[in-house]
Amino acid sequence: MDIECNLRHVRERIAQACVRVNRSPEDVEIVAVTKYVSLATTQAAVKAGIRHLGESRTQDAIPKWNALGADAAVWHFIGHLQTNKVREMIGRFPYVHSLDRLSLAQELNKRGSAAGVTTKCFLQVNISGEESKNGLSPEEASDFLHAVQDLTHLEVIGLMTMAPYTENPEETRPVFRGLRELRDRLQEQNIPNASLTHLSMGMSNDYEIAVEEGATFIRLGSTLVGDERE
Repeated sequence: MDIECNLRHVRERIAQACVRVNRSPEDVEIVAVTKYVSLATTQAAVKAGIRHLGESRTQDAIPKWNALGADAAVWHFIGHLQTNKVREMIGRFPYVHSLDRLSLAQELNKRGSAAGVTTKCFLQVNISGEESKNGLSPEEASDFLHAVQDLTHLEVIGLMTMAPYTENPEETRPVFRGLRELRDRLQEQNIPNASLTHLSMGMSNDYEIAVEEGATFIRLGSTLVGDERE
């Protein structure tokens, strides 16, 4: 796995997608999804110049964080986060991409207050409506943001979604466009503590479409760092 080569290739494709829609590639951050690779591969990703790392299971994430430390990268928790695991994540992972319920928001705020840190969160929205995916429905998003507006130790910086896997990435466009349009409508409400500046969307098979539709964070695993599951 030549991560440096993969990274160059990904950046080239991001740049091409940005040209098509008159965006700057500098507005798109790449999160390397390292949940299915070893510590050694994660270290290689950092050495290759990857700045953002994404993990989704605490049992894997914490040992990697302990080995590499806070300064190695910007750490993102991108998977379903159990409330009872928040204590382990606070202070280690400044970004959480999977805020999907009030109890989690309250726990993040409580633990953040005790630790003196504010967590940057993406509200997870199930745009596609698939039963297998977590997240609020688009209709629930506004009420949720109002419900958490006074939680001062978390900041909802954007929305996150996952599109259905499809052989034709173009089929994911309505999902990504739907998230962007929802974000735009929510921004018009000027809800306190919800800047909603960012969109976390796009994975290895569909990230170019996501970039064309406004993604500011894309989450790449297999196409960037591989998959070492047996």
